[in-house]
Amino acid sequence: MKNSDSNKPTLMPIETALVEMLKQCQALVERETISVLHGLNRITAEAVFANRQVPPSNNSAMDGFAFHVDGTSPVGTKLSIQGQALAGVPFEDEVKAGHCVSITTGAILPPGTNTVMMQENVLINEGHIVLNQEVKAGTSVRLAGEDIQSGQQIIPAGEKLTAAHMALLASIGESSVVVFRRPKVAVIATGDELVPPGEELKSGQIYESNRFALHGLLQQMNANILHYGIVEDDPNKIAEAFLDASENADVILSCGGVSVGSADYVKQVLQKIGQINFWKVAIKPGKPFAFGSINKAIFCGLPGNPVSSYVTFQKLVTPVLDKLMGRTPPLSQTVNATCAEPIYKRAGRADFQRGIAYQDEHGEYWVKPNGSQGSGIMSSIANANCYILLEKDQTNLPTGAKIKIELF
Repeated sequence: MKNSDSNKPTLMPIETALVEMLKQCQALVERETISVLHGLNRITAEAVFANRQVPPSNNSAMDGFAFHVDGTSPVGTKLSIQGQALAGVPFEDEVKAGHCVSITTGAILPPGTNTVMMQENVLINEGHIVLNQEVKAGTSVRLAGEDIQSGQQIIPAGEKLTAAHMALLASIGESSVVVFRRPKVAVIATGDELVPPGEELKSGQIYESNRFALHGLLQQMNANILHYGIVEDDPNKIAEAFLDASENADVILSCGGVSVGSADYVKQVLQKIGQINFWKVAIKPGKPFAFGSINKAIFCGLPGNPVSSYVTFQKLVTPVLDKLMGRTPPLSQTVNATCAEPIYKRAGRADFQRGIAYQDEHGEYWVKPNGSQGSGIMSSIANANCYILLEKDQTNLPTGAKIKIELF
């Protein structure tokens, strides 16, 4: 038998791995009511319906003069100023024919008016105005309920709240919103060679960086992050950290120790204290990925190489967290592109090469790999703007070949 990834029966296709992972997790059902001010990136646990219309009344979209128009008022129309309407201080009398009311943006349209002429388009003399531009009925008027109707669903369940959603909730008078509890995610790095940034390196040591990348990725997903630091390559200490994390977290993320080296203990510890569902996925970078469970916690063993850890989190862990959160997964930013230079790949694993994409004068995308694609070269991601998506059986591609890319 050839010693190639494509012939190793233990390599699970990424599509199969995702199906298996999602089958093993259920959405969190615990809900909490929080202030809308703290709602950014939280996931709605129930749909939100408006209990009022927005805007509540017809109002002015401009600073100007409100009056009634039948069809069109021509240039030279003269109107007497009857009063003033301010935002928050309405003019409540009926506006007479041939009269107008000075009005500010957002002020309720006075009775008897249906049109606003902006201030710059009138000549103001003592007690009256003269139109210096033709105006049609309904100009510069915001109609009641044109944004939101009473009873209308404004946010569905399972929606990730944005700043715009927060404004929408406030506009209907909601000060709180019901959301799902954030998943608790324990992050653990393993390895005798790892040292926290800020400490002095000794011979053979490196600074631990995976937890920092994962912290940023988890922050973007608004997870509740539990930091377990760095654990030595000692099966007992690894088991102790994993068991403690399983009592406090919904998901355990460990970095390193899932390959086949003599000091890679994560797999054997997981088999002893928990359950391993699969190990090794046909993905590059990131083949030595382990998935299982410890007590009630989902376990994801990420590779130790920083690019592998980053890619497997995005491609395998993110969908799990989306499901736990009750979140509808966002649409992938995938576009067609042309290879600006040759792309090299062996068949056997789905490959997520880091690329630099750009558009030509016609708006067409071109892409090239961002330098070396080694799994330890984090700058290949930090300085890239897309993944070049290469399917399992894809081989080398020449300049000019068509390919799909996923924009960051």
